Amino acid sequence: MAKRNQDTSKTDELVKAKLNWKNFKKSFRLFNYLKQQKYKFFLGMLFLVASAGIGLLFPMKSGSLLGMFGDDAGSVDDKISKLLSVGGLLLLILGVQGIISFLRVYFFAQVTENILQGLRNDTFSRLIQMPMGYFSKNQSAELSSRIATDINVISDAFTVNIAEIIRQSIVGIGGLALMVMKVDWFIAKWFVIIIPPLTLIAILFAKKIRKYSKDLQDKIAEANVIVAEALTGITNVKTYTSETKEINRFETKTSQIRTIGLKYGLFRGVFFTFVVTFIFGTVFFILFKMIEAKINGQITAEEFGEFMMLSLFVSASLGGLPEQIAGLQKALGATDRVFEIIDGEIEKINLSNQHQQKVHQPSKIEFENVSFNYPTRADFSVLKSVSFIANPGETVALVGSSGSGKSTIASLLLRFYDPNNGIIKINNTNTRNFDLTELRELIALVPQDVVLFAGSIKENIGYGKPNATDEEIIEAAKQANALDFINAFPDKFNTLVGERGIQLSGGQRQRLAIARAVLKNPSILILDEATSSLDSESEKLVQEALDKLMKGRTSIVIAHRLATIRNADRIVVIQKGEIKENGTHNDLMKLQDGFYQKLSKMQFELS
Repeated sequence: MAKRNQDTSKTDELVKAKLNWKNFKKSFRLFNYLKQQKYKFFLGMLFLVASAGIGLLFPMKSGSLLGMFGDDAGSVDDKISKLLSVGGLLLLILGVQGIISFLRVYFFAQVTENILQGLRNDTFSRLIQMPMGYFSKNQSAELSSRIATDINVISDAFTVNIAEIIRQSIVGIGGLALMVMKVDWFIAKWFVIIIPPLTLIAILFAKKIRKYSKDLQDKIAEANVIVAEALTGITNVKTYTSETKEINRFETKTSQIRTIGLKYGLFRGVFFTFVVTFIFGTVFFILFKMIEAKINGQITAEEFGEFMMLSLFVSASLGGLPEQIAGLQKALGATDRVFEIIDGEIEKINLSNQHQQKVHQPSKIEFENVSFNYPTRADFSVLKSVSFIANPGETVALVGSSGSGKSTIASLLLRFYDPNNGIIKINNTNTRNFDLTELRELIALVPQDVVLFAGSIKENIGYGKPNATDEEIIEAAKQANALDFINAFPDKFNTLVGERGIQLSGGQRQRLAIARAVLKNPSILILDEATSSLDSESEKLVQEALDKLMKGRTSIVIAHRLATIRNADRIVVIQKGEIKENGTHNDLMKLQDGFYQKLSKMQFELS
């Protein structure tokens, strides 16, 4: 369990993409989602550049204000007049910059939301149409992350990172240029020569500290997993007297946390020492040189103030660039992951033709020498030359040990996968030649583990036919033996079932799944151990509902409890992917030393 959680966290970690033309070119596809609103992006960029340019005026003029401290020339009235003039200009600059900043944020917000809406819609639309093989290779947590985390990172790039990189670059580079132009090179050179290398060293320190911080958080998360597992499985811990084992596991992890924590603390200490000694020392050194230049008459008080304010703005801008660039790299990586889904190969589903209700006649099913192995296990054959026929209206039961290939047959019939060899036919037509939507409209599946959506009972039954009337939903519930328990709830059909149907019992969930299948009115019915996990009373109600549902339909029944399939028209016994026995219950019971006969006798003796 801990290992799985650890792997998931690594999978979900956002990879930073390199800042090269190839990756930038990929990200340009995002602008296709703007359609007719691309002008808003250019307006936002225009206001961004204007905001950064006007922003450079503020340190210049505020520097002039500071310069008045060292300017003894002129009368008091002249100084007050100059103060008011500079102060008014600063207020004007702030007001103009505020308006321009608002317009920049407003247009970038519109650009971002338009892109994100299209991106979210396309990503989910493509994801939901991916073949089942895709979901067997990718964890659901990672896929959810691409729609949530990755797209949020892209959002941050447009609303924050890109804008800040451009703004801080203009302020940083422009500020450096103004420092050289407005102040004597003798002073400016110290800033230009010393600050960038110190900033680079600080970035490298910060990167190392972030690595140790991440490692520390990972180890703490692993320790938390151990605690969660031990408390969740406390019954097993107590039963197997494994307290010592769990304590040792936890102490091993806390020892690792301590080791990394000490390294983390060491690097933080060195970093703070570096900041205090070198960064503050450098600031003091430059300040010392500036005061020295002022005393020697090399610069005026106003130049002193301008340089001080410019140096503060430039330092802040250059210091903030690495974080914004890291955010942009994450966004490029996130964009790449999102477009992997959008560019992925999807099933050929006719979205415009879904849920077209038709009157289905019982279908004939034929498996002809079907062999199959899952894409994730190419070296293991799940089915080997499987052949059988289910005639229209017949019930064919599939029996066998766990892992023998029974559920795989259901997956192949639904074309979640295609066989490696052989042909599957419905009404004498190869299933590969069917429109995928039309094929799946013919089939309804009632699984052992029913998954309900976190809505109402009505919504979950109506999933089988979205345009169903209330009368049709009520009738479906009645046929599924679900009407009585539904009406017992205060909210009846509007009762919320909770996530995955957690508010309902297993038998209730099963009957809702049957009602859903009734509403779909399929030609072919697949029952995948639909009663195996129910108590006797629930099983009786569910079995009665299934018997009604199976009438007039071709049914494939996967079962462990042989009592539920004794009356099947044909029973197919599968072992290790091969058909070993085929016939009615009476036929198979006559086979001496047959698998079905042994299994049947064993179950009936136990019952």
